[in-house]
Amino acid sequence: MSDSASDIPVHQDTKKTDAAARLGTDPIGKLLLRFSIPAVTGMVVNALYNVVDRIFVGRGVNEVALGGLSLVLPLMTISMAFAMLFGIGSANMISMRLGQGRREEAENALNHCFCLLLLMGFIFMAVGLIFMEPILSMLGAQEGSESLNYSREYLQIILYGSVFFMVGFGFSHCTRAQGFPNVTMISMLLGAGMNIILDPIFIFVFHWGVEGAAWATIISQLASAVWILSFSFGKKAVIKLRLKTFKPSLRIISQIMAFGSAQFILQFVMSGVQLLYNTSMGWYGAAALGVANGGDIALSGMNIVGSISMLILMPVFGINQGAQPILGYNYGAKQYHRVLKAYLGAITAATAICTLGFMMGELFPHFLISIFAPNGSEALLSFTPWAMRVMMIMLPLNGFQIVSTNLYVVTGRPKISIFLSMLRQCIVLIPCMLIFGKIWGLHGVIASAPVADGFSVLLTGTMIFFELKKLRSMDKAGTA
Repeated sequence: MSDSASDIPVHQDTKKTDAAARLGTDPIGKLLLRFSIPAVTGMVVNALYNVVDRIFVGRGVNEVALGGLSLVLPLMTISMAFAMLFGIGSANMISMRLGQGRREEAENALNHCFCLLLLMGFIFMAVGLIFMEPILSMLGAQEGSESLNYSREYLQIILYGSVFFMVGFGFSHCTRAQGFPNVTMISMLLGAGMNIILDPIFIFVFHWGVEGAAWATIISQLASAVWILSFSFGKKAVIKLRLKTFKPSLRIISQIMAFGSAQFILQFVMSGVQLLYNTSMGWYGAAALGVANGGDIALSGMNIVGSISMLILMPVFGINQGAQPILGYNYGAKQYHRVLKAYLGAITAATAICTLGFMMGELFPHFLISIFAPNGSEALLSFTPWAMRVMMIMLPLNGFQIVSTNLYVVTGRPKISIFLSMLRQCIVLIPCMLIFGKIWGLHGVIASAPVADGFSVLLTGTMIFFELKKLRSMDKAGTA
């Protein structure tokens, strides 16, 4: 059978189109549940790739090795940034083009997404392996840090899975945009399930240490990539991956990058913040904690806090991603009342999750820390609970910030979204870290996070008030 669209049976083609068309007709609450639950599951599962590694490394190696994984985190965040640039950018374009009935352009965006992810995966792997030592020297550890040795062992293996991660994680956004969130969820569940099984085998049975955690991760990423690609080449997809018809276009690439630029910049700046955190732990850790290896201990503590924060915020990002095709399709179809309803529903769900996470972090920090370091040193068990409580003070408001930022993407104004994304992660946070760190040392660096959160939410709330007012006016007028 030919792969051309004309050879697809009429009833099958109609069924596929209806899967996307339901984004503009089904009840918003039902759609948010249908899309957000798989997306939330997928994001939590994706977070488990790193978190599970940290749990088993902390338990099976030592708490200093946990700090070594923290040093590698900025590079992993950069890798995710590029996957989101092309993946989310293409997904935004696909959902809007399907909403406008421009299916051929949606398929063209899908082809570009795959090729861009594949190319970037190979580039990231090659650059990382060739410039391994210079990169390690910039990760933020102080000279003589034991954590640096562990990060080297982990990174030299994890880089081989760059292509698998880029394709698996990045391409999953395009599958969700077509109306198949469950396919994305299964892909991530498959990878995380394998990682959870392989981690203890490689670490506790084979005694491979942090190298075992790295091998478990890239094998799991390969499984996820194979699954998501098998669907994209298959008959059930609304738009198929057709490489033989692919024609590179700078115009399409620029559009994809424009749509995905907000999330890319947010993730890229996050890597810089993580690097600054790592460096600050080394600068101020020994003096603040009163132990010789205070820098390594502070790194490990921040790794634990970051892992717990990640598990709390990943469901929020999942809700945001689940709402994206609903917002994008209905905005493209000029159904602004549905855009407003989907946005408010996503805000409510995101805020509920952040509030629950805040309560757990404030009330049970020692229990959460024991999951990663049941036999942690006195310095670790003293610093980490305090850091967790301080950094989570403004957490209940983070859901509003994340979802509101994405609203400007689907309404075609990525520059505003970029600004709001950078506000907390760069424009406010980095100066606070540098100034507060200079004045109050390690404690000042930790306190900078809630200060940046509060300022960012205040400005975002002011801007979103006028945005919602504009959408309501457009809905009443019935014009774009």
